[in-house]
Amino acid sequence: MREKMAIVENVNINPELVKNVDQDLQPTKKRIMGSVSYAASFMGGCVSIGTFSMGAGLIGELTVLQAVIAMTIGCLVIAVALAIIGECGHTYGIPFTVQLRSSFGFTGVKIPGVLRGLPAIVWFGYQSWVGAGAINSCASILFGFDNLPVVYGLFTLVQVLLAIKGFEGIKWMENISCIFILVILAYMLYVVNTEFSTEIGDVFSGIEGTWGMPFWAATTSFLGIYSTMIINASDYSRNATDDIKPVKAASIYTIAILPVTLFMGLIGLLVTAATGNSDPVVVFSTTMDNTFLTIMTLLFIAFAQVTTNVLNNIVPPAYVLMESFKVKWTYATILVGVLSVVVMPWKLVTAESAAGLNLFTQFYSAFLGPIFAVMAVDFYILRKKKLDLNRMYDKNGPYKGMNWAAVIAIVIGSICSLIIMELSWYVSLIPTGVIYYFLMKKMKSAEGFRVGTIFEDEK
Repeated sequence: MREKMAIVENVNINPELVKNVDQDLQPTKKRIMGSVSYAASFMGGCVSIGTFSMGAGLIGELTVLQAVIAMTIGCLVIAVALAIIGECGHTYGIPFTVQLRSSFGFTGVKIPGVLRGLPAIVWFGYQSWVGAGAINSCASILFGFDNLPVVYGLFTLVQVLLAIKGFEGIKWMENISCIFILVILAYMLYVVNTEFSTEIGDVFSGIEGTWGMPFWAATTSFLGIYSTMIINASDYSRNATDDIKPVKAASIYTIAILPVTLFMGLIGLLVTAATGNSDPVVVFSTTMDNTFLTIMTLLFIAFAQVTTNVLNNIVPPAYVLMESFKVKWTYATILVGVLSVVVMPWKLVTAESAAGLNLFTQFYSAFLGPIFAVMAVDFYILRKKKLDLNRMYDKNGPYKGMNWAAVIAIVIGSICSLIIMELSWYVSLIPTGVIYYFLMKKMKSAEGFRVGTIFEDEK
């Protein structure tokens, strides 16, 4: 019997619909990550070289206090957004690519899938090269071994093998690494503040700061670092135990993301203020007459790339490849590793490529807010948080093909983002959500996708 407004909830899938579907794309049957493991996974996954750069970019505009508040606001928005998108995956155990079917269609999922997966592959290659460089420097100091291409190949292979083990491997790695990460970050911040206290004081003494556009742009910058993982939050939440409901999940995200981001952002800010160099690896390796500190810093950088890559840059594109090309998890992760080499990350780290890489980041980020808006409106407003899983796995059902209502909405939302780049993520949300709502209500081609929504019985 149908419920009011024709919305039907069904968690029992017809076995015939999933008999040829890879197990990893089916609703998860085993929830392996409790509160501690889940927090640890995000703590490790948020350690990114990009956070150093974001912190460094605040020099001259904000006071230290304003920078901390901007980082905090960005992190709180991230935590709430992750909880919003992740509730679907947690409730129904489905990954990001399956969640997209109700809003974008079986064919249409390729669009947000590529917009999420391609940047992840590029960053996987880039961060693997950075991590390999750190290991190579460490090996050179300790053993006199210096062969970056070999180290890079082995480093990439290790990460792929960790990812092949799935979330069992991720859980094990992140649980071990999170304590190490926090200790090293705290130590690095202490060293920077003590060694360069005079230089830091001189730089910030003349900065008045502002609560205007630069401040809010800073919140967007820190939000943008993690905006990619927001839209595939279900890939993570589907593995969380049943007790991790939205409010608890948001708390876990905050506890995991906020301290790491603050530590790294502040280190980037203070290091740049003191030395004029925004690369903390270079600063710590060349200005500190301390071999132990140098080695620990290099190991931290390498570890940071692994924890970020496995969670944020391998899992999402692997699911996209599984969805689009019907390959198994093992082959998908291997293919992600191969593609990360194909992007030639050694060229991305050059000064000549920096501007192009930044432009690439700004471009793909403009689409992520609109995708978030479509997913949120579809699940919460149109479907009232109720899904029929048979429809989500029936390729000949109402969600077959492409939902042009979603595609048009994200295109218009992305244009809004590109107009005001400083506030891109925020600016796109309302226009995209409103447009998607009314296109779903009125577009004839969206009729099939109205099944299971508040519009189903409307003529």
